[in-house]
Amino acid sequence: MRLMLVGTLEGHITEAGKIAMARGAKVSHAEDGETALAALRAGKGADLVMIDVRLDVGVFIKALKAERIQTPVIAFGIGNDAGLAVKAIRAGAKEYLPLPPDAALIAAVLEAVSEENETVVVSDPVMQESLNLAKQIAPSEATVLIRGESGTGKEVMARFLHRHSKRKDGVFVSVNCAAIPEQLLESELFGHEKGAFTGAVARRIGKFEEANGGTLLLDEISEMHIRLQAKLLRAIQEREIDRVGGSSPVKVDIRLLATTNRNLEDEVQAGNFREDLYFRLNVISLTLPSLRDRPQDIPALARHFARKYSASNGMDDRPLSQGALDKLQAHQWRGNVREMENTMHRAVLMARSDIIGPEAILLTGQAPVQSPKPALAQPVQSISAPQVTEAGKAAGFVGRSMAAVEQDLILGTLNHCLGNRTHAANILGISIRTLRNKLRDYADNGVPVTPPMNESASEHVGA
Repeated sequence: MRLMLVGTLEGHITEAGKIAMARGAKVSHAEDGETALAALRAGKGADLVMIDVRLDVGVFIKALKAERIQTPVIAFGIGNDAGLAVKAIRAGAKEYLPLPPDAALIAAVLEAVSEENETVVVSDPVMQESLNLAKQIAPSEATVLIRGESGTGKEVMARFLHRHSKRKDGVFVSVNCAAIPEQLLESELFGHEKGAFTGAVARRIGKFEEANGGTLLLDEISEMHIRLQAKLLRAIQEREIDRVGGSSPVKVDIRLLATTNRNLEDEVQAGNFREDLYFRLNVISLTLPSLRDRPQDIPALARHFARKYSASNGMDDRPLSQGALDKLQAHQWRGNVREMENTMHRAVLMARSDIIGPEAILLTGQAPVQSPKPALAQPVQSISAPQVTEAGKAAGFVGRSMAAVEQDLILGTLNHCLGNRTHAANILGISIRTLRNKLRDYADNGVPVTPPMNESASEHVGA
């Protein structure tokens, strides 16, 4: 990943950079927020920015948002000043990192914020065929269309192709075409000149130029508006782009990868996707099977994610019991590998012993398993049953607003976790910051919120 350090904190910032580089990060440095912003505009991209808390973190984050630069920010400073930490997080920083830097903490932050998992875990022969094809085509310059259901690991495979290509020393740049509004995606891809439109306060280099010399991934390309597809087709054909508001084309040298969870042939027939663009992208087609079609990968992935989240939570490795493996094998995995990862993260946190048993495997569509009580133990029910409320009382979903149901689910999960915000956020599948904001809103409206128990001081921020 690419890390940008912003600020001058004596020798600590140099030490933090060395630790990050030892963990595989490519590190750049800027003296202040304005210099960092100029570097990001100029295409010197970063997957994560760590900024000195003594700088104006709020102004820097507002500037990033104003120019639609989607880069997470972490504040860091000498010592563990709770006031500075709260100020930075309220300004929009994801976390606060105290200095002098701790190697394990920096490693955990890099992994948590970047959310990159580049490990390809394969045991099933069906998936092995796809991996063998990926190894064969990786050294070429051919455009690859990676197909598969959501959660099958298409971006992980794209990163695998990049790491085994001739461009492995170049950058890997990913654009989620489904997450960016159509009117903004053109600028995101091709960049813009100063004054090209309202809010264009300076020249901005787009993802095509940022990826120059490396690999560009267009994630979920089937979601791109057909108007923009024409401009993309020209960029692929000519290997040159036009910035929005620009007067002359800019040559780019990239290898293009694209992913889709739709059948593009059907999208072409429906008039939603250009046929000529489809043929340009489909030089080589690489299909990733769903997890239910590669059953031998289920135990391998489960063990992999159990090890990963045991380590990231400071726990000893927790093996899985045969009962837990049987439960995993019987599940349909509509969310594929992504669902498996979330399931195993929960299982590591919810396990009642050093071994992950079936009671810790909370699958989609099921409520958390409550600890047995001496008398009148309640049977576990599906979450589809009308039973989720903040106090565990029976209540129907029908006739209630989404906000009310969400509030009951969040408060009920928090109560189940005895107030532990981190565990509750992991079970709910939301960020700790989102959970804190929800709880703050509930408390402001007079709704009782389970207080934190046995958590560090950092968990109290904004809760």
